[in-house]
Amino acid sequence: MKYLIIIEPTETGFSAYSPDVPGCIAAAETEAETRSLMHDAIAFHLEGIADAGEPIPVAHSIAEYVEVAA
Repeated sequence: MKYLIIIEPTETGFSAYSPDVPGCIAAAETEAETRSLMHDAIAFHLEGIADAGEPIPVAHSIAEYVEVAA
């Protein structure tokens, strides 16, 4: 399953979260490292959810850019 992640710059690097996996976050100095950590964090988070016998969150978020005249 694919999950949308949002990566944002911070004062010290980057942070990321997934709107479809509440409570799952990652942060690192580089965008690439943040992306990798987020991948691992989602996998770990979903494993914990499954181990607890809870339903795995369904990926439902949609990302799209819109162009607006400034």
